Amino acid sequence: MTGVRRFLWAALMAGFGVGAFSTAALSAFPDRPIRLILSHPPGGSADVIARLMQLKLERLLGQPVIIENRAGAGGIIAMDALSKSKPDGYTIGMGASGALATSPALGETVPYDPLKSFQPIAAVSGQPFMLAVPGDSALKTLNDVIELEKRGNSKLTIGHGGAIMHLTAALFNSAAGLKIPLVTYKGTGPVVTDLLGAHIPLGIIDIPSAEAALTSGKVRALAISSSGRFEGMPDLPTFQEAGLKGFEAVGFLGILAPAGVPREELATLNKAFATVLRDPEVLARFKSFGSRPMMTDPKEFGDFIASEIKKWTAVVDAAQLRQK
Repeated sequence: MTGVRRFLWAALMAGFGVGAFSTAALSAFPDRPIRLILSHPPGGSADVIARLMQLKLERLLGQPVIIENRAGAGGIIAMDALSKSKPDGYTIGMGASGALATSPALGETVPYDPLKSFQPIAAVSGQPFMLAVPGDSALKTLNDVIELEKRGNSKLTIGHGGAIMHLTAALFNSAAGLKIPLVTYKGTGPVVTDLLGAHIPLGIIDIPSAEAALTSGKVRALAISSSGRFEGMPDLPTFQEAGLKGFEAVGFLGILAPAGVPREELATLNKAFATVLRDPEVLARFKSFGSRPMMTDPKEFGDFIASEIKKWTAVVDAAQLRQK
């Protein structure tokens, strides 16, 4: 073979090599759009967070991320759909504490196992709650509430909307050794409205639903349910600071995949979400919603879900709230 022929042959082989490499690169995960099943309706804070992450994920992964809102049944519909999806990494979901922890703890029938049907990718955010009173209430601290109830004939009640806030109120009763009656509302908005009108003495609320009322002073928060003070409300003490050791209650959002997704795909998704969840714009949005970033390690997130189920199951059993 002459020198020219050897040169042409080598060039031809190099061309095949480049072509083979390019095909392999193009087939690397992901090579098509990713579907994100969201257990919340359009327009809410969870949807806003998901769509902010969507734009940043698309840049990182190089593929469209299509959000599919599957609200209903407290998030169970979305998690059921996710659990039945093909485990190839192209369908993931953002679930919340209700469908993953409180519903199972309450004994609700769910068509999946929250610990076995999914593979955790990363926790997204945690939303603490507050025990609040009308602005002109004589109750100024959490200990005022505890002392008044323990004296008897307090006529106190706690309004709440949603399972996680119901259990937060029940956890407060259990931790403080109280039996304040709990009043169920259809959402947190009506609880805030009745606090504004002084129709109820106490309510479990969150920051997004009550921000305007809190800012005006017409509703006052006595304590926040996170383990540490919230930076957006640095003067508000925690339940733990009032002497309720270990008290913590948060509504969480997290990214999961159906069980069986290959390790490499999970690692790619986790790396992308971990990057997005450190983004200053995302963190600023969390703060505006009264939320905090959480753990991005998949095992740590899985262990957290298991611990939440265990904690809320104990609260449900102590308060005899289990559904039959």
